[in-house]
Parts: sequence; structure tokens; C-alpha cells
Amino acid sequence: MTHLKPVAHRAKDRPSLLDLFCCAGGAAMGYHRAGFTVHGIDIADRSPRYPFTFRQGDALTILADLIGSGEISRYRAVHASPPCQDGCALTIGTNRAMGWGREHVQLIPELRILLDASGLPYVIEQPNGKAPVRKDITLCGEMFGLGVLRHRNFELGGWTAPQPVHPKHRGRVRGWRHGEYFDGPYVAAYGSGGGKATIPEMQQAMGITWTDVREELTEAIPPAYSQWIGRTLLDHIHTGQVAA
Repeated sequence: MTHLKPVAHRAKDRPSLLDLFCCAGGAAMGYHRAGFTVHGIDIADRSPRYPFTFRQGDALTILADLIGSGEISRYRAVHASPPCQDGCALTIGTNRAMGWGREHVQLIPELRILLDASGLPYVIEQPNGKAPVRKDITLCGEMFGLGVLRHRNFELGGWTAPQPVHPKHRGRVRGWRHGEYFDGPYVAAYGSGGGKATIPEMQQAMGITWTDVREELTEAIPPAYSQWIGRTLLDHIHTGQVAA
């Protein structure tokens, strides 16, 4: 299991991180716990639940404006979780129903161009679909002792991080599969029916308490993931080195 080392930073020393396609703030909370001040941007209104400073609007348009005006210099890093595109079956229906993002255009190439132009170190959460995926690190709930597996891929731009050891899963994801019920130590934090997790179960399994909206929970990054990334990113920002 990966053990997180706490990072103590005074409030005035906290560098600012831009959280694009922020949804309800799963990634944001982890970066906050790692030592960042986080500002979120999303095309949907997340202000009732997003736990930090929030601005509603198109993430790519706002990012381009920040770069063009030079205001991007207020930030030290960027995280982006663009909606799953092109063949990521778990979330296509959800994104369409909720009106999130654009209509299955390929956001990642345009996003990557802008992030490279920003000159900042960045993290892109990559989907498992047909997108042009670059998997620099992959994180799993078992690395952090969570009640979900939720494998997520991350592309790192302008910096590197070591791939944590992926421990063997302790069992199956609980729920129905092809008419047969399986028990296990992990809940199915996606979709509904078929033994999928309840909202309280998802909240507990991922460590997310500030939203009880099922669609937001099913999309969320567990904060433990971005806390680990954020701690390593802070080492890079402060020293130019990454943690072993």
C-alpha cells in the first residue's frame, strides 16, 4: 500500500493550482490536502458543492484567455479531468444526460496544446476509451486502502513521477455479474442497479463527503489519488526533484 507523507505548508506558502473540468472536487480536495490553493472551472454550475473557489465556464476557453492575458502566471500547476470521450462506455450516457462538456469532440489534443503553451507542470486524467491516451502513471484504490478499485490513468506534462507499486487486489468488486452475485471488499461506484453501491457506500469508499449527487460521485477521483500526485508535484515545484 502507498503511504502518504503529510506536507505541512503555511497558508501563504500554498501555490495555486487550476482545476479544469473540476466536477464536484474529488481531485481538488486531494490537491488541497497536499498543500495547494485550488481554483475550479467547469461548464456546469458546481458552486453549491465544489469545496473551493469556483468559476463557471468552458474550461478550454478560460484557459486560453488566462494564457493570452498572462494571468496564468498566478498559478503554479494545472490539473484537468476532461470528460471521457469516444468509446468510454461508462460515462458517455452520463455526460450526455447531464450536459457535461462538449458533444463527444476530442478535447485532449486541444487541451494538451494549451497546457504546453502555459509553461506550467500539468496533470491530465486520461480516460480508458479510444482517446490518444498517454499513461505516465496509473493509480488504484488498493494503493490507498480504499473501498473502490477505480483505476485511473494520468498524463504528466513538464514533470515526472514514479509509478507506485500496484498491490494485488484483495478480491472482487461486489455486485451482480451475468446473473450471479459476487461478494468482495470493493463497491461498484458507477452506474445504478445490479448491486451497485449506494450513495453512502460510495462516499465512504472514496472519502468524499461534500456531495451526495450520484452522477458526481460516479465520476469523481478519490482525493487520495490527487493528494499523492499533489505531494509529488509540490516536491517538483519547490525543489525541482520528485519524491522516490
